[in-house]
Amino acid sequence: MTTARKNMLPPGLVNNLQEVLLSKKGGNSNTNNDEQQQKPDAITDSTETSTSASDENDNSKPVVLVTNGEGIDSLGLVYLVQALVRSGLYNVHVCAPQSDKSVSGHSVTVRETITVTPAEIDGATAYEVSGTPVDCVSLALSGALFSWSKPLLVISGINRGSSCGHHMFYSGVVAGAREALISGVPSLSISLNWKREESQESDFKDAVAVCLPLITAAIRDIEKGVFPKSCFLSIEIPTSPSANKGFKLAKQSMWRSAPNWLAVSANRHPSSAAHFMSNQQSLGLQLAQLSRDASAAGAARRISAQRQNVEVESVGAIKSDTNKVKKYFRLEFINKEQEEAEEYLDFKALDNGFVAVTPFSLCPQIEVDIQTAASDWISSALQVEQQNPGKTNKKKS
Repeated sequence: MTTARKNMLPPGLVNNLQEVLLSKKGGNSNTNNDEQQQKPDAITDSTETSTSASDENDNSKPVVLVTNGEGIDSLGLVYLVQALVRSGLYNVHVCAPQSDKSVSGHSVTVRETITVTPAEIDGATAYEVSGTPVDCVSLALSGALFSWSKPLLVISGINRGSSCGHHMFYSGVVAGAREALISGVPSLSISLNWKREESQESDFKDAVAVCLPLITAAIRDIEKGVFPKSCFLSIEIPTSPSANKGFKLAKQSMWRSAPNWLAVSANRHPSSAAHFMSNQQSLGLQLAQLSRDASAAGAARRISAQRQNVEVESVGAIKSDTNKVKKYFRLEFINKEQEEAEEYLDFKALDNGFVAVTPFSLCPQIEVDIQTAASDWISSALQVEQQNPGKTNKKKS
């Protein structure tokens, strides 16, 4: 099937599929050597490749798929995958973005070809994708990339920065879990309430230790058929994970950061964008720190592919006409002071030191009073229209 559709798929993806098929058939040393010469930046350790392939075919272990929003080299994902692999209980697969897509929301890549490249994470079968978290999950669950039909659980995270309140709508890590639920696969999204002045990289290891029991319980209950099927769970870990006060079932709040669009001088160099954004604490957008984490490991092993520079600026010009003036803007989010709120709301539980667990459904239930108000308005509007057909938009003399 791979050969028949070879010209219809990205070359990198075809190579990945052929590599999996060869691994399943046992392969041969000459073929492996040829592939390693053609892809010097991909996984070159034949022992690790064989281990990953054998794990992929180990039907005795439940398959767990891991993705995230910040990119495959982020510490939150790496530490989580390492812990899952060390447990020896799961067949761990990773399909995550090549770069930071933490505020991509539920966006997908259409009318463009995405590239898929093998990634090296010990004990796991991993790929990095030039798309969004939703692309990653959708591709992984499609059957085009991995040989299994679907995983038992999808975990999206661990994200740097909370996804509470309205941040959930922007969040790539939440979108990854939501896409899994859309496809009928149970899922979790996990975020760490990272604060630039307080947090440190070791907090991700503590965050992994905090959420592992919940992951274990979720897998156990999924196998028993008692895990909730109508929702995914968003897990928000407090800034000091090791000092958390326990788990608290929470409800999504209306809290959000305030968007602030700043006019940028036309002669300001775009390369300063990452430095500028790193100074803004919002939605976990610590781009400078993320690029530092990713540069050393990611640049060394990625296949030489042309990349577009992702500009943070929004350019206010439709065409590159010299007679038209271009305006440059940059978006930052400013954390507003949090008002007094009920203890069960997500951001409040998080601020109080709890691990906030918020269920999200694809069909959110509207509050009764809102439902009633909307129903009354619709009935009234239709009644007026029926009594005065065609006169609704006419001005009274």
